[in-house]
Amino acid sequence: MRWKRIRAIAVKEMIQIRRDTRSLIIALFMPLMQLILLGYGVSLDIKHVPICVYDQEGSQNSQALLKHFQASDYFSITALLGNYRQVKRALDSDLCRVAIVVPHDFSERLSDQGSSTVSLLADASDDNTANIAIGYAQAVVATFSGNVQLEAAGFGGNPPPQGGVLLQERVWFNEGLDSRYFIIPGVIALIMALVGALLTSLTISREWERGTMELLISTPVSSNEVMAGKLIPYFVIGLADAVFCLVFAVFWFHVPFRGTLFTLFFTTSLFLVVVLGVGFLISAGIKSQIGATQIAVLVTLLPTSILSGYAFPIDQMPPVVQTITYLVFARYYVTILKALFLKGSGILDLASPIFAMIIYASVVAFLAGRAFKKTLD
Repeated sequence: MRWKRIRAIAVKEMIQIRRDTRSLIIALFMPLMQLILLGYGVSLDIKHVPICVYDQEGSQNSQALLKHFQASDYFSITALLGNYRQVKRALDSDLCRVAIVVPHDFSERLSDQGSSTVSLLADASDDNTANIAIGYAQAVVATFSGNVQLEAAGFGGNPPPQGGVLLQERVWFNEGLDSRYFIIPGVIALIMALVGALLTSLTISREWERGTMELLISTPVSSNEVMAGKLIPYFVIGLADAVFCLVFAVFWFHVPFRGTLFTLFFTTSLFLVVVLGVGFLISAGIKSQIGATQIAVLVTLLPTSILSGYAFPIDQMPPVVQTITYLVFARYYVTILKALFLKGSGILDLASPIFAMIIYASVVAFLAGRAFKKTLD
């Protein structure tokens, strides 16, 4: 391959990108839109769950219990109800997701038997939120119950109970348990995959639609030189998008970046080789820009958003689906990004996903090189 020919094709492709409004929007505005929309719109944190309260007793003890719910960041009391009909209506109308019912003999049983019950009614149409809300409610009630037992022991003249097993928590890598720190690195992978494949899926199909393929074929440039010249501009754009995503994630969303820039850009370069090669393969096989764009979205968006571990943990998927995820190239890049941002892992720590990326990049580059042939067939 000759560098002068590759450079000429690259300059021609840059002129095409500058003239193509659609390519400019994809390259410049789509990363910003996706970061903002997904960064703010996707969250796994369950906070301020709306709850309704039906306090049948209205005693000091029941009010103390409800104040524990009110003081929690996980719940927000939206209504005080007077009967079960209102509870049903509140759950049906989405006024609340959880209803707390305090029985009329709550304090009496607490005093006589040392224990009492509180009913919790949860709207399980969203089972994930319902399960988490139930766990939060159990923790609030357990805290209230512990305080009651301490007070009872103190009033009885007995010292407060001591001993037992205590759990001392130390959270690593995401100390605030903020789901945004988990999601944003995956969003970067989603952006890189979608933007890279979309842009390069138009390279060859654009030549067919505009009738310039005959001119390209008539030149002495080889097929590999055409591929290299057309992909180099998008590789540069991809690296620029990676820098933009990194700066935006760190300084706007305040996601910690604990790895090295060398590891980040080395692995990003491998990932770009894969996604650009996939896009070039699509473009070489489909002569319509619309058709190529649709296939590019199908090949990149769905696997990356669902099967890469971007938002849904792979280890919680069925075994068959977990096996399929090894075929998704974005899985390895998402793993690398999350380890770089949150753990500060080095190249040796990431040897397995990097090796998989190298194999993927080699195979895709080989197939892309053979896909385009200088013929009019």
